Amino acid sequence: MNPAVRQFGELVERLMASQWASAEQLEAGQRELLYRLAEHTARQSPLIRRRLAEAALRPEDIAAPGGLARMPLLRRRDFQLAAAELYCAEVPREHGPVNELRTSGSTGEPVVVRRTHLTDLYWNALTMRDHHWHEREFSGRFSAIRPTLPRHLRLPNWGPPTSLLFPTGPAQAIPITTEIPQQVEWLVEFSPHVLLSFPSVAEAIAGHLRRNGRRLPELRRVKTIGETLSARLRQEIETGFGTPVVDIYSSHEVGIIAIQCPDSDLYHAMSENLVVEILDSEGLPSAEGEAGRLAITDLRNYATPILRYEIGDWAERGGPCPCGRGLPTIRRILGRERNLVVMPDGSRRYPLVGFTRFREVAPVLQYQFVQHATDKLEMRLVTETPLSASQEADLAAIVRKALGFSFALEFTYFPERIPRSASGKFEEFVCRI
Repeated sequence: MNPAVRQFGELVERLMASQWASAEQLEAGQRELLYRLAEHTARQSPLIRRRLAEAALRPEDIAAPGGLARMPLLRRRDFQLAAAELYCAEVPREHGPVNELRTSGSTGEPVVVRRTHLTDLYWNALTMRDHHWHEREFSGRFSAIRPTLPRHLRLPNWGPPTSLLFPTGPAQAIPITTEIPQQVEWLVEFSPHVLLSFPSVAEAIAGHLRRNGRRLPELRRVKTIGETLSARLRQEIETGFGTPVVDIYSSHEVGIIAIQCPDSDLYHAMSENLVVEILDSEGLPSAEGEAGRLAITDLRNYATPILRYEIGDWAERGGPCPCGRGLPTIRRILGRERNLVVMPDGSRRYPLVGFTRFREVAPVLQYQFVQHATDKLEMRLVTETPLSASQEADLAAIVRKALGFSFALEFTYFPERIPRSASGKFEEFVCRI
């Protein structure tokens, strides 16, 4: 076996073992990695050196209990305006070559993150952790719907990292921009055992199959990435395909952040590679069951120091998982701050809109809300047939009751699909205040 492949396999095995460490053991490992990271970046990154000095912090302080919390948050705008000062002048030789990744996510704010062979290695190893957790049969057929593909592809295997360690069945790659009926035709023909997709695309495919009396009889798992998997989307996808959904929370900047537990609906943070903080409005750790802003520290990126990166997403802190893994938990990923409704009193909350009752009163196929003012929402819809004034009124009543305020609602209709963002993502609720 190739030595590099053997080392990769050994890393996967170590991660499968370390998940059973206690929370205290995992935190001790994080503090050791934090010291090494802070010591390197204090020498190599002008921006981090200045931030440490301004906070009166030394590398050993960062690694002490509570020390990381004294570090100022790193925001997306820092990547844009101070990237040259943020990047490290050198990286350790053993971290391998440096590559650049350009991303804007769904924010419309492009950034360039320098990553190393080591950061990519951990991303791939955590992908294998997800496969092992959810016991995917590598001999099966795998279909992936992705935003960056130029055309439809048929491939002999699943590709790396899986094919590096195991023989696999064939794979299919579908551009996300393909019309849903064509995606369905390719999927029916290929009959995958595993489907990877953005949640909103999986929902659209499930709906098309249901309305046209078609099935994917050999599908065993749906794996979702790229968008927030709301309770509504999970319900629609699982009902439509008749198979469980497994979600992964990740970002281009830091890789895999959390993976859905195989034994519960909680997400486990990938603590061997990242420090994941959930912060309340005062910047303090949120209590269990409370929502807050996410701040991520990448423990192994020695090219772009990502220390307490305020990624822009909100999440709800979970408690101990019944599975027994020591990895901390997230109960729900709530999406970006712009996915929260702003109430008239200025507070923000997760937008429960009463979607489960929509089809009781109107033939709604797809919806999206855009908040333009603290008292006004635009409800974008795709419907099977045109809605009457009374149906619009019934929908508005459901939404107002669910949100707890009598928002003014403006209805906008689309013939087939509501447009996606430039990144290919779809958001059910967008706040433009």
